[in-house]
Amino acid sequence: MEPPTSSRLNSRKRRKDGSGPNGATELDGIPPKMSRRSFGLKEPAPFSDEVEIDYSKPYVRVTYEEAMRGTPLDRPVRVYADGIFDLFHSGHARALMQAKNLFPNTYLIVGVCSDELTHNFKGFTVMNENERYDAVQHCRYVDEVVRNAPWTLTPEFLAEHRIDFVAHDDIPYSSAGSDDVYKHIKEAGMFAPTQRTEGISTSDIITRIVRDYDVYARRNLQRGYTAKELNVSFINEKKYHLQERVDKVKKRVKDVEEKSKEFVQKVEEKSIDLIQKWEEKSREFIGNFLEMFGPEGALKHMLKEGKGRMLQAISPKQSPSSSPTHDRSPSPSFRWPFSTKTPPSSPANRSRNESAVTYDISEDEED
Repeated sequence: MEPPTSSRLNSRKRRKDGSGPNGATELDGIPPKMSRRSFGLKEPAPFSDEVEIDYSKPYVRVTYEEAMRGTPLDRPVRVYADGIFDLFHSGHARALMQAKNLFPNTYLIVGVCSDELTHNFKGFTVMNENERYDAVQHCRYVDEVVRNAPWTLTPEFLAEHRIDFVAHDDIPYSSAGSDDVYKHIKEAGMFAPTQRTEGISTSDIITRIVRDYDVYARRNLQRGYTAKELNVSFINEKKYHLQERVDKVKKRVKDVEEKSKEFVQKVEEKSIDLIQKWEEKSREFIGNFLEMFGPEGALKHMLKEGKGRMLQAISPKQSPSSSPTHDRSPSPSFRWPFSTKTPPSSPANRSRNESAVTYDISEDEED
């Protein structure tokens, strides 16, 4: 049997740029908008020993072609996927999702190995077997969970659970003295490959924790865990407490520096505004000053105008040259009646009249 090549088997790799919601991409086959309804189940998947199987019907495996065409509702394709599932993460969930979507009508059975097998063949786990069982139970793609799953799948196990296909990544999995524990499954034509999710695995998560061990230890000490619970020595405990205090002091100093920078920045902004306003006002003041007191300012024109008015006020008016001053006839003399003497003259006119002998009033009087 040829391995399935459907696009549903393609790895739903997470893109770091986050092109879609929850890191979904166009290859994921998820529409950008979905109707508002619940897709998850309301209860966890049952364990295999809690499910009744009708052994009265004979167990007949379906072929790959029959599975791809679609089986009746009462006869789903039974797909089996196994693993350790320590620190259950999105990579595990994506692999199970691929297994669930291998065929149009799929019943997914997931086997979880016990602590004893895992510690003997792979190594120590962070989560115990009960925690790992519970984590797989609550994955939405799982229909049934097999506790204490075997490390190597035997024909008896496959027949007991009536398994049609086994889903796992196609990378050879060497363990228990074998180059590939799924070699006999592939030879029997029951292997359905899935692809791993790049960028996340249980080993990667453990590596992060080991790399940042001091950070997590200090955090848990701060949250109330004891040094005994964290397996931290007395010296390291005191060291972590001292580092915590130093970090708090550094944080305070950093906060003060940031606040001082903000204050200095505000002062600079205010000073720049004041300087700009001062320059604008100074330009306006200088312009007004020059307009008033400059060489061609209003004050000069005012002084010229006032000076002209003063000169005009204090200078006598000249008689017009066309007036007949030289041709004026002498004014007639006046004589007091009944007197031969000249009339009295004012002191101002006395000197002017000394040269005159008599003042004639009229020609009749000479006669």
